[in-house]
Amino acid sequence: MAAWPAVPLLINLGGSLLGFVATLTLIPAFKDHFLAARLFGEDLNKASRRPVPEAQGVISGAVFLIILFCFIPMPFLRCFVEEQCTAFPHNEFVELIGSLLAICCMIFLGFADDVLNLRWRHKILLPTMASLPLLMVYFTNFGNTTVVVPKPFRVLLGMHLDLGIFYYMYMGLLAVFCTNAINILAGINGIEAGQSLVIAASIIIFNIVELNGDYREDHIFSLYFMIPFFFTTLGLFYHNWYPSQVFVGDTFCYFAGMTFAVVGILGHFSKTMLLFFIPQVLNFIYSLPQLLQVIPCPRHRLPRLNPSTGKLEMSYSKFKTKNLSALGTSILKAVKILHVVHVRSGVDEDGEYTECNNMTLINFVIKLIGPTHERSLTLLLLLIQVLGSVIAFSIRYQLVRLFYDV
Repeated sequence: MAAWPAVPLLINLGGSLLGFVATLTLIPAFKDHFLAARLFGEDLNKASRRPVPEAQGVISGAVFLIILFCFIPMPFLRCFVEEQCTAFPHNEFVELIGSLLAICCMIFLGFADDVLNLRWRHKILLPTMASLPLLMVYFTNFGNTTVVVPKPFRVLLGMHLDLGIFYYMYMGLLAVFCTNAINILAGINGIEAGQSLVIAASIIIFNIVELNGDYREDHIFSLYFMIPFFFTTLGLFYHNWYPSQVFVGDTFCYFAGMTFAVVGILGHFSKTMLLFFIPQVLNFIYSLPQLLQVIPCPRHRLPRLNPSTGKLEMSYSKFKTKNLSALGTSILKAVKILHVVHVRSGVDEDGEYTECNNMTLINFVIKLIGPTHERSLTLLLLLIQVLGSVIAFSIRYQLVRLFYDV
């Protein structure tokens, strides 16, 4: 890939721009088809409950795949049109094909989730299965499971540590986290596609900065995926922005997460990529009591609309106080003291009850600023995502010196 990096990247960019136009055009063109197939939902944060087509991530995902399927020969042009290719780079070819296979599997499984409405335990299993081609590519092409130990731990562990099978477990869990982290930070117009756009833009900037470094080919490989992902997601974001004409569905969340996992793992910058997920990590930690069912978790945790004001307010989980475990009671007491969750209790016809706001970053932001309009809330959350990327770059290029020799 190193001989002719500019030409494949320009071709990739041209195809991505066409993909942006295609996504913009195809989503409204297929709207009636999705409605006829009953693939639609109601926007619970709108006064008018009109049907909105769901699972539109399958369209942006399909366009993304078409772009990259057509692009497959481009990184290897020197082996077709020049005499400089002494041996075909099979390892690089396998990386590209294996990555596309993993993403294609995740789009298929995500669409199956949108159609069949699978349970949460399946949402953990699906990315694990789809990541297997990715892990096999890593095993056959690299197989390196040795990591550089951070400075504070070198006295105990030495300079390098071979993690063995645990490194593959880490990569599998990374794929699971990336797909579900976007999925649980959702519920208002534009937030899933918006956060993915910011993360993709951050990765593209990081890749471009690192093109002059020692791992140039890895970052070129990442750009081959991130550029078309950015532009196809931009087309989806246009239709998903407030007031949303379409919903992206679990298909998009899985597709986006697996694409990030692919470039992070095979591009060898998984730790840096996780830094771009700072808001998602915070949301995951904040959500853990409900995700683990220690605190009752309703099916939908999105904010609720106040029809009289037209603003979104925190949504609550209501449950009988006596049904809460000792651990759940202790957690509620702790978060109440810390003022990170709004907890209230009372008595109704069923006895004593407790309510707490659903533990998502979206509800937490509403807790801090009060009821707000949906568009303003999305903008604020995307601003937090941008701020997270700024912090990520600061850690990657400044704070990293405290832990590694750079």
